[in-house]
Amino acid sequence: MTDEEVFYMILPLLIPILLTQSILLFIDAKKKGTYPWFWGIWGLIQVPMPTLFYLLFVVLPHKRKQKRS
Repeated sequence: MTDEEVFYMILPLLIPILLTQSILLFIDAKKKGTYPWFWGIWGLIQVPMPTLFYLLFVVLPHKRKQKRS
């Protein structure tokens, strides 16, 4: 199996994963008011780092902020 064949086998699996990640990051970032376009575009480029960084830099601080209030 060549590299090109592997690429064409993985591509149909990767596209829905990237689109789903991007859409969910965009929607949640828009609700929290934290650069939704940045998170949405970054979510289209790679997986899973944007989600992990989003959890670390947006979700956790947002939860801490809510606890203080």
